[in-house]
Amino acid sequence: MHASSDQRGSNAHGLSRRSILGIAVGAASAALSSPFFGEAQAGQLKGRIKQSVCLWCYNGFMRRANMDLDQFAAACAKLGLKSIELVKPEQWPTLRKHGLICAMAPCGSIEKGFNRIAHHEELLAELRKNIDAAAAAGFPNVIAMSGNRQGMDDEEGLKNCVAGLKKIAGYAEKNNVTVCLEFLNSHNHKDYMADSTKWCVALVQRVGSPRVKVLYDIYHAAMMKEDVLADIQKHHECWGHYHTGGVPGRNEIDDTQTLDYRKIMLAIVETGFTGYVGQEFIPKRPDALESLKQAVAICDV
Repeated sequence: MHASSDQRGSNAHGLSRRSILGIAVGAASAALSSPFFGEAQAGQLKGRIKQSVCLWCYNGFMRRANMDLDQFAAACAKLGLKSIELVKPEQWPTLRKHGLICAMAPCGSIEKGFNRIAHHEELLAELRKNIDAAAAAGFPNVIAMSGNRQGMDDEEGLKNCVAGLKKIAGYAEKNNVTVCLEFLNSHNHKDYMADSTKWCVALVQRVGSPRVKVLYDIYHAAMMKEDVLADIQKHHECWGHYHTGGVPGRNEIDDTQTLDYRKIMLAIVETGFTGYVGQEFIPKRPDALESLKQAVAICDV
């Protein structure tokens, strides 16, 4: 979406996703024959957290391992994942083949968001298109963005975002699809407006629709020095979807970083959340599927 160390790659729907960091990988055959595939079947997971994975984090691994989406989806299904996120609609049949969904459909860009009224017509048309696609597939969420400040006052931007999202709320409700505006930190994504719990909670409360919520990215919230556990417990009704990521550096979510993801997942379960948690960390192992396996186990509380 923009030039930063946390940038997702592009897709045909205009959603620029974060650029992939280099990952050393083994051959695809070695990855697919790893012994853990016999150990981590979906039936062995507790399943209280419905886990998903963001495709962009594995683009580099898949390219270097000569692995296509069909193979990656098969591996994800064997690990007990329920979804692969940020996948283009034309690729959704591949997910369905393996019993997976796309729990967060792509839409929009980071810099160009709802905080400017001049963007509303274009963004609303795109959201309707993506809501239609998600509804037809039976998928739950589409993503939206606040946009960058570019000198705009946060309150003005909030009012504009609320006005724009109110225009799509009824359509989202009718189609049983939730529009999730993403919380991002404004260090990696310089100048991004929706960079605080206070702002994001105000957005959801002012729109007042069960189908307009926030994609609460735990990594981004922690990067903004928010109290992640407290904000999950206090404001969980505002969060429609979660993303993971190690702090610092969006690295593995194990004990090499600062967040206790088992405790965080337990807090999410305790709120009664029935949506999806998307793994969005950068795998560091040569076999990135081993990193994903570990993350699934950590979050399976």
